[in-house]
Amino acid sequence: MSLRMRLQPEALGTGMTSQRVRDRLVERLREEGIRDERVLNAIRTVPRHLFVDEALATRAYEDTALPIGHGQTISQPWVVAKMTEAVLSASPEKVLEIGTGSGYQAAILAALGLEVHTVERIGELLRVARKRFRSLGMNVRSKHDDGRIGWPENGPFDAILVTAAAPALVEALSEQLAPGGTLVAPVGGAASQSLVMLRKEVDGRLSQQALAPVVFVPLLSGMID
Repeated sequence: MSLRMRLQPEALGTGMTSQRVRDRLVERLREEGIRDERVLNAIRTVPRHLFVDEALATRAYEDTALPIGHGQTISQPWVVAKMTEAVLSASPEKVLEIGTGSGYQAAILAALGLEVHTVERIGELLRVARKRFRSLGMNVRSKHDDGRIGWPENGPFDAILVTAAAPALVEALSEQLAPGGTLVAPVGGAASQSLVMLRKEVDGRLSQQALAPVVFVPLLSGMID
């Protein structure tokens, strides 16, 4: 997979958004167990500071979640990298993301050359994310809808990635997973959540593996304009 994106001058960054700062983040992620060089290169290249409010840009390359409005966050880089590694383990071509948010996770997947479909329930977040995709030259397919429904008319998907937590894996999403595919999602409530990888075997059997403890906003139903 090769990185696919178009970088404008503002994407290059200066000071606390410079390449040197991004490289430090990548080294930290490597030290914390991220091994896939494709993922690390995507984290190094995709300008995370363009996916947060300008006032928070100097914190973009800290390994922490940051607020993006509407009670939502852009995920911690380590979590983005861990989820992306798990998705790539299925050698996917076509990926569904539930919870577009800032658009950063979708941009990482798109930069890796994957066909990305993403669903967001909050209209304003999706409108801003679409502008970011266009500015980076990314052909990300997006939809304003209830993420718990998924995107059945565009399925099945080789991988599904969910960026909000539910008490249990959502059956409608696992049904949209192709045989041999992988679903990566946080599962649990406010007190305790675990990042889970669900694998659908070719014969239709499901296997499940816990990857790491995480903290995500809840996966809600419905839509907001």
